[in-house]
Amino acid sequence: MAQFTLSFIPMLIAACIGLPVLAEANFDQLTLAPDFDRKTGRVSGHTGGSFSFSSIARRDYRNQPCIGFGAPNPDHIMVLEEDFERLRILVRSGGNDTTLMIQGPNSSNIRCGDDTDSRKDASIEDLNWAAGTYRIWVGSFEPRQRWNYRLVVRE
Repeated sequence: MAQFTLSFIPMLIAACIGLPVLAEANFDQLTLAPDFDRKTGRVSGHTGGSFSFSSIARRDYRNQPCIGFGAPNPDHIMVLEEDFERLRILVRSGGNDTTLMIQGPNSSNIRCGDDTDSRKDASIEDLNWAAGTYRIWVGSFEPRQRWNYRLVVRE
């Protein structure tokens, strides 16, 4: 009984200070295996909200800033059935100023992205994606901006 109570405390603290605790996604889920079909790697949603991504992490493991605003729950869940050597995740919103944060497969592994080249849409390209469950937030640079987007995952 005491062990259950002690393991419950971190989740209670996270909920009280506004950190997301394993929650369902706002939009569609992705389940991907190597050599997945391009259509399988696409989902849609919209930005909006005033939850600051920097409350989860100020910087990711590559020292990239985690910026933007969205919903407290992740927008998408991505399940990688196997390890991937390289993935690129792109937001396509028609050039709006989007941001991106991906947490997984454990809570301490965070990747953040903002502008891509000269475009305002966010992306993340990285190596060594371990099999597991990832939580993906797509946000806007300013709070409460609502833009439709398509999230595209490529190998």
